[in-house]
Amino acid sequence: MPRVSKATASSHMDVPGYTDAYESEVGGWTVTIERNLTDMDMAPLFKGAPNDQCQASHLGYVLSGKFGVRRADGVEETFEAGDAFVIEPGHVPIVYAGSEYVAFTPTEEAKEQTAVMMPNLMKFAAEQGIELPGQASTS
Repeated sequence: MPRVSKATASSHMDVPGYTDAYESEVGGWTVTIERNLTDMDMAPLFKGAPNDQCQASHLGYVLSGKFGVRRADGVEETFEAGDAFVIEPGHVPIVYAGSEYVAFTPTEEAKEQTAVMMPNLMKFAAEQGIELPGQASTS
């Protein structure tokens, strides 16, 4: 039976000072194990998506700290350590320092989300002077 851990994940995204995430595809799902190092409203990363919001569905579990979303209707929900969550499309993540969670996203939805997020993440990193591991410095 397939399994995912930080040690076996097929990809690792380290944004120094912000997040440390491990990810693998398993049976049509993208499994993400993410630790956040600062409080951040993730809205800037979803610019260009429909309604500038994440359009993926997620199931997950908060291991430590808290994790939140702002839904399309403007309501914010916060999930704390020990909470399992189901998040529908049309939201913006809000992350908090010290949080760690595991999320399961249908892989096709995860790919669409990543296509929007990555250019925004690169722009954010450049504006903040963050050198992403594996990316050539433009300084």
